[in-house]
Amino acid sequence: MNKIVMRPAEIEDIRGISKLEREAFPADAWNEATIRSEVESEHTGYWTLTDGERIFGYVGVLAGQGSGEADVQTIVVDPQVRRDSWGTRLLQTALEWAKERGAKLVFLEVRESNVGARAMYERLSFEAIGRREGYYAGSGEAAILMRGQIDRVLTTAAAKLLPPFPLEPLVLGIETSCDETGVGIVRGTTLLANAVASSMDEQAKYGGVVPEVAARAHVDSMVPVLREALDTAGVALEDLDAIAVTAGPGLAGALMVGVGAAKALAIAADKPLYGVNHLVGHVSADLLREDGEPIEFPAISLLVSGGHTSLLRSESLTGASELIGETIDDAAGEAFDKVARVLGLPYPGGPSIDRVAADGDPKAFRFPRGLTHPKDQAKHRFDFSFSGLKTSVARQVEKFEDAGEPVPVADIAASFREAVADVLLTKAIDACKEFDTPRLLLGGGVAANARVRELAAERCAAERISLHIPPLKLCTDNGAMIAALGAQLVMSGREPSTLEIGADSTLPMTTAQVDEAFEESATSVAS
Repeated sequence: MNKIVMRPAEIEDIRGISKLEREAFPADAWNEATIRSEVESEHTGYWTLTDGERIFGYVGVLAGQGSGEADVQTIVVDPQVRRDSWGTRLLQTALEWAKERGAKLVFLEVRESNVGARAMYERLSFEAIGRREGYYAGSGEAAILMRGQIDRVLTTAAAKLLPPFPLEPLVLGIETSCDETGVGIVRGTTLLANAVASSMDEQAKYGGVVPEVAARAHVDSMVPVLREALDTAGVALEDLDAIAVTAGPGLAGALMVGVGAAKALAIAADKPLYGVNHLVGHVSADLLREDGEPIEFPAISLLVSGGHTSLLRSESLTGASELIGETIDDAAGEAFDKVARVLGLPYPGGPSIDRVAADGDPKAFRFPRGLTHPKDQAKHRFDFSFSGLKTSVARQVEKFEDAGEPVPVADIAASFREAVADVLLTKAIDACKEFDTPRLLLGGGVAANARVRELAAERCAAERISLHIPPLKLCTDNGAMIAALGAQLVMSGREPSTLEIGADSTLPMTTAQVDEAFEESATSVAS
């Protein structure tokens, strides 16, 4: 995607506008002839968002010279760029034009079901003044009629588009997606505090994470951990510029504790709230390194944790990402836990295997590398599979036990670890080459694995790929990484989330920020 600019609509834009119109309003889209007549009319003003190749948004407003009123006929923004305030910018430009033609009031219709758009318009000083039954002919849906005073709307829009925070905002982050209660505080990309309480010892009794135990532990730990972070950073709640919280993915009950706490703090301290993606937070932890080159984009992101193993092509930390590969069965971290159990090692499996493998021979056993054969390239080139690897290790252990021989735990652990690291980096490097993107971001708990870090450094250096791995202490779940992502959202001018956000245990990893009020496009159209 090239740089997007806003400019007056041209006749050549009609086809692109029509395409986006059909995508936004499949049941009520205007045809190209209607769009052409509106664009050509002397009483309407139209503007588009374009990168020179395609249309990413448009707005149309009707304002007869001297009529005193304007009507926003349509405004659509492609989901790819919706969080860059382009909807507000389009509306601002259209209303400035209408004001020059003497308009003092502006009207628009919005679908009754589009709660997000209505909320956005209300924040821009519009008010609902009526309801029109069956207004949208194609779908039969009702419209909510809204009205605004142009001067007031323009003032509100201008304030919204101003950078609301300093260049290095002070942000508190809360993380409760699994079994760690984390609260971190950053100023821009400088780490001020990273307090973590873990229920890992309690979970180890069960050989894995029990969601109910994790949720209760979060409730018990939240206030002490919060106080520790504030004391360490030497700040008070009123000093903060924003609060960020993991809204997903993760364990539903655990997430609800963190989201609830963050909402309470945001209300009590009157601070903006940012609900963010736990997995994007893992990659954002790299920003808190004290040395190294800054992250450049686009980049390939390899997210490896107990519940996820995925490859993404990221345009930025704060924007949408493209999922290019993921595990089709066990995640890498899950495989570590299961293999550790087979080898009689304690939970969590990752650190246990890493410790034992240091004394083993990684070439002692040639364990399978899932989905790396030629036959897998067409369908699963960038996907992962660790189920077969886990089974192979179990069978190998059984052979020694059946023969009455001691199990060479260190050699098996080292060989297993080598297989996991090999397949992770083979596919990640392949993705960097395929997408001509010589930048790799590594995040997640498995990024703490010594061999994964070592092999990543070796192979990226050989291929001249820039590698970014978070500091070791920030690889596992923590609030600092969430604060770092929140600070990036603030600095990029993103709108805060609303207090209506909830915990989303299956949140897609392709989006950095969560906000139910903006899930729908902020659009209105007259039939």
